[in-house]
Amino acid sequence: MSNTILKNTSDKKAYIITGPTSGIGHETALELAKHGTVVLVGRNREKLTEVQTEIEKIGQHALSIVCDVSDITSVRRAAQQIIELNLPIVGLLNNAGIMPQKATKSAQGWDMTFATNHLGSFALTEALAPHLPDGANVVFIASAMEDPERKPVKALGMKGGRYISIEASAKGEWKAGGSKMAGVDAYSTSKQCVLASTMALARENTRLNFIAVEPGITQGTGLGGEDTNALMRLVFGQIMALLPPFSKYSSTPKKSAKVITKILINESAKTGVYYDEKGEPMLGSELVRDPKFQDSVLAETRALLAKAKL
Repeated sequence: MSNTILKNTSDKKAYIITGPTSGIGHETALELAKHGTVVLVGRNREKLTEVQTEIEKIGQHALSIVCDVSDITSVRRAAQQIIELNLPIVGLLNNAGIMPQKATKSAQGWDMTFATNHLGSFALTEALAPHLPDGANVVFIASAMEDPERKPVKALGMKGGRYISIEASAKGEWKAGGSKMAGVDAYSTSKQCVLASTMALARENTRLNFIAVEPGITQGTGLGGEDTNALMRLVFGQIMALLPPFSKYSSTPKKSAKVITKILINESAKTGVYYDEKGEPMLGSELVRDPKFQDSVLAETRALLAKAKL
């Protein structure tokens, strides 16, 4: 990395975003670049370079860090690289997420969806949190699919998060009686844990602001690209986004990017808030709102990640 790049970015606020090469992540990276340097974190070097070039062509600044968020070793390595940049980072956006049809395993042998959506983002946050300044915002992209009482969730016969334990989730095991649609239980449970741990971190660490955002039924998002469940992409990305009463939850990557960016750059942000697709506070499922459940998810996640030594 050239000294020129560091000189040009050292006096700007900096924001980290995972999963910046497609969908909501791509649009949010472009939006964030209007407010400071963007540290792009993703697994595909070529795609990262494309986004970085796109940002630099309009006179804004970006840096790229190659990282497979599903691989805890890769996450810890990336976190160290980010720390060594010595940038004035004031915000972290854990955006990377997938919902594949077929269950696969991460480098640690964990369920790929759970490792990407929850374990990786949590590990990155834990590694970077001590190096973030007081009042920095840490935003997690959550999903209302974790809530079995949510109207769109019930309408499609989904059952919300199917949590047994963190270890069970890492093994790809979910509570019986879940959705018949492939990949949905893994995704919903991972997002349930994202939301629960966000709230637990907010109570535990009052130095930083921990916030969750539900981006809505978003047209044009791939949730990780070609591996995404094609049926769910069609249903949520096209059909439900246009049909009442579900259309009231609809959004687009550009709209979501503006909402997420506004929350991430807010210097007066409040910790422990869960926002909907319009940037208004909302509630998660009854289980997620239980502090005992939140603390259990937090403790079990840390215990599992402690086993993943470098």
